[in-house]
Amino acid sequence: MKAAIVTQAGQSTPAFGEFEAPVAGAGEVIIQVAAAAISPLVRARAAGTHYSSGGAFPFVAGVDGTGRLEDGRRVAFALPRAPFGAMAEQVPVPAAHVVPLPEGLGDVAAAALINPGMSSWAALTERARLKRGETVLVNGATGAAGQIAVDVARHLGAARVIATGRNEAALAELGADAVIPLGEDPDVLEQRFKAEFAQGVDVVLDYLWGPSAERLLIAGAKSGADGVPIRFVQVGSVSGGEISLPGAVLRSSAIELMGSGIGSISLGRLVAAIGAMLQAAAQDGFALPARAMPLAEVAQAWPLEGERVVLTV
Repeated sequence: MKAAIVTQAGQSTPAFGEFEAPVAGAGEVIIQVAAAAISPLVRARAAGTHYSSGGAFPFVAGVDGTGRLEDGRRVAFALPRAPFGAMAEQVPVPAAHVVPLPEGLGDVAAAALINPGMSSWAALTERARLKRGETVLVNGATGAAGQIAVDVARHLGAARVIATGRNEAALAELGADAVIPLGEDPDVLEQRFKAEFAQGVDVVLDYLWGPSAERLLIAGAKSGADGVPIRFVQVGSVSGGEISLPGAVLRSSAIELMGSGIGSISLGRLVAAIGAMLQAAAQDGFALPARAMPLAEVAQAWPLEGERVVLTV
């Protein structure tokens, strides 16, 4: 079968070529793939830089997508059995990692949503346990995952959503209740954060880590309501893999610092989050702009990091 294949460590781009056709194992189904998105997670796993990457070669790139079962049912899927991946004509997937696609949500649109939508849905429901009427601050809201996080927070009942990001034009289009550009002087930025925490912030979804996360944690410790928990959920690290955090930040506040992703949430719950998120997307109409390209053009599509690219089969 045709697939996007990673043959060795350090390979910059998967190669389009022939890979062995899968045979379903116990508890698995074979999916005829329709679409699979090139997400930061897909790139990182292919490069071997993500903490969930394996070390065996060759393998097919891709962690999730949409397609059809043998009986024709439309489904979304995640985490196929290695060495198979989503960017192929067929993929073997544990039956527990498959959810139905709602009517009215196309293959490409759903594939573009799976990874970024799951990240915010799981973070807000499984880790933060968001309650209706609470306030959510999304740090890094202009990326794909952050954009959907604003919509998901609204859908789940957040009364107020605050968005941060470097792209001021994109921030203005999110429909958030307040926006904070991250290009400001660090001290000015911290004051902006403090002002929001003084009004009350219940949950922070952090897609950036790095300097802005440091300032958020410090501002939350200094200005959050006395004894009222701030659930700080770390989801991505676009701005850096490490921060410098004074111990006093945690000792002097009720901040609850936690992560959300593969390992902190069971695979079954992550798959359930995908299903619930796709149902909400069909209901509320939230979506991400995506460019569809044929699987055969994976070499041309892979470098397009400024766009949300979905490979079609």
